Amino acid sequence: MMRSLTYGLRAWRSKTLAVTLMLCAIVALPARAETVHLLALGDSLTQGYGLIEDEGFVPQMRAWLAERGHDVRLVNGGVSGDTTAGGLSRVEWSLTPEIEGMIVALGGNDLLRGLPPETSRANLEGILEVAEAQEIEVLLVGMTAPGNYGPDYKAGFDAIYPELAEEYDTLYFPNFFRGILPEGGTPQNAAGMMQGDGIHPNADGVALIVEAMGPSVEELISRIQSGD
Repeated sequence: MMRSLTYGLRAWRSKTLAVTLMLCAIVALPARAETVHLLALGDSLTQGYGLIEDEGFVPQMRAWLAERGHDVRLVNGGVSGDTTAGGLSRVEWSLTPEIEGMIVALGGNDLLRGLPPETSRANLEGILEVAEAQEIEVLLVGMTAPGNYGPDYKAGFDAIYPELAEEYDTLYFPNFFRGILPEGGTPQNAAGMMQGDGIHPNADGVALIVEAMGPSVEELISRIQSGD
């Protein structure tokens, strides 16, 4: 009888120890990071105009982030020829329920058409208001006006992005072309990094743009994950 009780006690202790060790192992396992869902709302620069699929801005940014260990789904919301007005008209339905953050890169086509800076500002502000209402973190990517529209136009347009970023507490990247342009330059100054039209970057140019903007996208991811 005593021998049977002793055996049973040992078996119970062994099972208890095994369960305890298993629970400790589970607790010690690193937490699996959840996928971060981002939308890149933009125009042909975002869409990847003139490039094969893997060479565009979105796939190259996805690859850059993956190489640095980020589990990110980046949706290509670029539409060729889109203005800030076009972005505003589609932002609400583009922000599907799983989207947590948005890269806003619009304004280039407003410049090509010479649209009034106040119009572009109002449209971008509308986009940021939608993002704010849906609690979406934003990285606002700036554009710089060329000098041929005059100093007043340039000053008015260039001020849009930093001022709105400050007002809406978004992250801010000063210029989409920052990675390939000299200070104060235009796309025409980026020799060897542009396609034949002088407006859109080639694959090598996109790689440099991604390299420059990538840390800001990482900051966007960090904001989302920290809940700030």
